[in-house]
Amino acid sequence: MHRARQKTSTNGDQASTLRQMARQRSRTAETIAIVSGKGGVGKSNIAVNLSVSLAQSGTRVTLVDLDMGLANSDLLMNIQPRYTLAHLVSGSRTLDEIEITGPGGIRFVPGGSGIGGLANLSEFERRNLILQLDKLTDSTDILVFDCGAGISRNVVNFAQAADTAIVVTTPEPTALTDAYAMVKSIHCGHSRASVRVAVNMADNRAEAEATYQRIASVSRKFLNYSVADGGFMLHDTSVELAVRERCPFVIRYPESNASACIAAMARTIARNQPGQEVRGGFFKRVAGLFV
Repeated sequence: MHRARQKTSTNGDQASTLRQMARQRSRTAETIAIVSGKGGVGKSNIAVNLSVSLAQSGTRVTLVDLDMGLANSDLLMNIQPRYTLAHLVSGSRTLDEIEITGPGGIRFVPGGSGIGGLANLSEFERRNLILQLDKLTDSTDILVFDCGAGISRNVVNFAQAADTAIVVTTPEPTALTDAYAMVKSIHCGHSRASVRVAVNMADNRAEAEATYQRIASVSRKFLNYSVADGGFMLHDTSVELAVRERCPFVIRYPESNASACIAAMARTIARNQPGQEVRGGFFKRVAGLFV
């Protein structure tokens, strides 16, 4: 009788373990594409510091620099990669060989300056790149892509396939116009991404809110589409100093206003991430967009 109860208990424990393993296998990394309609709005700086801030809270974060033409995330972290995405694209190096441990414990996949972008790669190069990057989704909690600026097919396709696309802008009129163009490109391409607008270089909270509302209002009016508030970054001399020192400002100046703003963005993302059920197949979706 005792043995029977013990056997039942053991079977129950095994079943519970199997269910837990199944749940773990059914989860995949949350994918976040950081994009901008134009260059010079601080997109890469936000991508780097947001990744580090998320990692500081205990989240496993991988940052992939997908700006294949002008990759510069490595400079912001004072990293001199031996191998980059260029080697991954060519098949001469594997993901394990080019991946680097970055500040705050993030995993970093360096971009390859001068690469023409996914749309210009050969079929072999594109499939090899996507196959290699797909390995990341099972070993990280949040996968952050620092995409190139502008609305090229390469950038828009990654944004459309991600779980969240964060469009970075500044209050400047030209940046606002290009940010709206990015929102429109993502939305009109049957996107599955949740689009958020993050305002950088704002003088104060009121200006940041007004900037976000301008894009949100136009999107509702002309696209019948709602974009979420992705947070804001205030003007802060600490950011410029950290760039010159090649260190993420959340590490070099943790008490700065900029670090507080990034921490608020990270908390919003982290609140939505734990326990998320699989919405996976990110790289399969990306591959399908280039056929």
